[in-house]
Amino acid sequence: MAKYSVVDKGECIACGSCGSSAPEIFEYDGEGLAENIFEGDGNQGVKAIPEDLEEYLAEAAESCPTECIKVADTPFN
Repeated sequence: MAKYSVVDKGECIACGSCGSSAPEIFEYDGEGLAENIFEGDGNQGVKAIPEDLEEYLAEAAESCPTECIKVADTPFN
C-alpha cells in the first residue's frame, strides 16, 4: 500500500535526522527546516512514496525527535 508524508514545519527543529535517513524523500528549505521533496511533492503529501523507499521513510519518522514527520496511507491533500 502506498505511503504519503508531510513534515509539520512548526514542530521541526532542523536536527537533520530525516535527511540522513531518507535523503531521497527529505531535504531542507532556506530556513533549515525539513520538507518532503520526493518527486517535487513540495511538502504537500500527495506523491506516493514507492515501496522500495518505505523502510527509509519509516526510519526517518521513527528517528524524528519531535515526531513532525507525518505518514499516511492516503494523500494529505
